[in-house]
Amino acid sequence: MKQTKYILPIIVFAQFCCTSLWFATNGVIEDLVNNFTLNQSALGHLSSAVQFGFIIGTFLFALLTITDRFSPSKVFFVSAVLAAIFNLMIVLEDHNLSSLLILRFGTGFFLAGIYPVGMKIAADYFDKGLGKSLGYLVGALVLGTAFPHVLKGFGSSFSWQHIIYTTTVLAMLGGIVMLVFVPDGPFRKPVTKFDISVLFNVFKVHDFRKAAFGYFGHMWELYTFWAFVPIILKAYVELHPEVEFNIPMLSFVIIASGSLACVVSGYLSQVYGAKKIGAMALLFSGLCCLVSPLFFSLNSEVVFIIFLVFWGMVVVADSPLFSTLVAQNVNAEHKGTALTIVNSIGFAITIVSIQLASNLIDVMEVKYLFLIIATGPILGLLGLLKKN
Repeated sequence: MKQTKYILPIIVFAQFCCTSLWFATNGVIEDLVNNFTLNQSALGHLSSAVQFGFIIGTFLFALLTITDRFSPSKVFFVSAVLAAIFNLMIVLEDHNLSSLLILRFGTGFFLAGIYPVGMKIAADYFDKGLGKSLGYLVGALVLGTAFPHVLKGFGSSFSWQHIIYTTTVLAMLGGIVMLVFVPDGPFRKPVTKFDISVLFNVFKVHDFRKAAFGYFGHMWELYTFWAFVPIILKAYVELHPEVEFNIPMLSFVIIASGSLACVVSGYLSQVYGAKKIGAMALLFSGLCCLVSPLFFSLNSEVVFIIFLVFWGMVVVADSPLFSTLVAQNVNAEHKGTALTIVNSIGFAITIVSIQLASNLIDVMEVKYLFLIIATGPILGLLGLLKKN
């Protein structure tokens, strides 16, 4: 077991590398719009295509109980390679919105073998202290998600094609590292046969349902916030023309701040419990949604950025804790399938919220947008704290 102290950093590194694919096109959306003559609404559509691919992928992975039946590290490696190939094909010429949507769908589909599988691998190694371990793991996801923005923030030194190349190479590297250095964990209990009933039986557990409902409310807000951070910053500049923002770099800072919050929340869960810390984070992120219009009217860009960084922290701090609660309230041999199906439903919810937000910005000011999105954290909190 001495070697396991190196396992978590390796999993975290691999997760970061592979999840850099997630928002690869969000970081270069203006370049894609100009290069392939797309409409400005392409951001919402391309974001949703990744989510939709992830939903279908996680549903099929869960339906076939792939993560519980096969070596998770091998599933992770194969998924990373295939997701990277779909990502790389974006640099080909003569794309239109349809072809880009297909490629982003393919990337999302195979991300289903990366994010929840990474959590499954961590759960196979860390039976105790799982909240802390998943805090690091989701923190890596957050950094990977934000990474394309920081590359774009360097300006002309990184073309949009270089960003695609970089995220592709990182994903390949992450898959190889996981395959070579992370064997099956000591707490893994493989399932030898296909059993579709697992998909439904996990929801019969009361505490599992509460954790899942909290996660669903959290997901309604999370990816919409991440997708719209550049739009939020742009809207503030339009309201305050004297302000100048490096929007890609600030987008990275705001999103990446959540990685630190995930780690901190993981440690706090060791002391106060995953449910309590998760509920607090969900409450604070919901409050950020509700008070967000007030901060748009402030003339201090510093206060506005501090608010967004705080929001970027609390909006994701509960994510590893809900995953911890899900994993702790299901039989060991079904952890992979349980995490995957909850992810599938959660990401299905993100499509609805992202598309809703994309349509609402045509009929309402951006500063009022998250008043609608606040319904997710509110309902998630009610589901999490429900006694019966």
